[in-house]
Amino acid sequence: MEKEQEQRSENNIESSEDKDQISEIKSQDQEKTMSNPEKKEEEKKIIAEEKIKELEDKLARTFAEMENQRRRFEKEKEDAFEYGGYSLAREALNLIDNLERSKKVLENDEILKDSKALNKTLEHLDIIHKDLMSIFIKNNIKPIDCLEKKLDPNFHQAMIEIEDDKKDPGTIVQEIQKGFTMKDRLLRPSLVGVSKKNQNQEENNEKNKENLENK
Repeated sequence: MEKEQEQRSENNIESSEDKDQISEIKSQDQEKTMSNPEKKEEEKKIIAEEKIKELEDKLARTFAEMENQRRRFEKEKEDAFEYGGYSLAREALNLIDNLERSKKVLENDEILKDSKALNKTLEHLDIIHKDLMSIFIKNNIKPIDCLEKKLDPNFHQAMIEIEDDKKDPGTIVQEIQKGFTMKDRLLRPSLVGVSKKNQNQEENNEKNKENLENK
């Protein structure tokens, strides 16, 4: 009888321990089930925030591209308004060139020289030339003033070199063809002749300099 009672008590103890273990496992499972939804919610929030940031970034880039396109369109519109007649203006310069050539041909004609007909023709050509230049200037097409100035590659194109010891090298001493600008743009450069030092004179100057240094 005593042995049976002892076994029963042991079984009761084991069963109580099992119950405790089972309750612990259940509580752990409950904690897990409680914590998993919270983690999922946090993960959802993080994903949502990342998507929002991504969308905000895309939206900012889209607005920036739209602004750049708007500025390009405005610039193109302004250029079209300001320089729409650029090609026409370049072609119209041929009228000035032809008038000036015609005048020189007539002035050098020995038969017509000093005749009344020639003088009247030259007067009319001068009037036409002045009218054309006036129209050009009103439309912001202006001739380039180049004589006695230093050669500037942005506005001048040197065609020949002319020996001139009185001028600094690179000074424009002859205008072969007049250049023009349209507002701040170059229509065509001035074709010019620039000064250069006489080679013999330059060699003499160098020899004189060497002699002075050797003394």
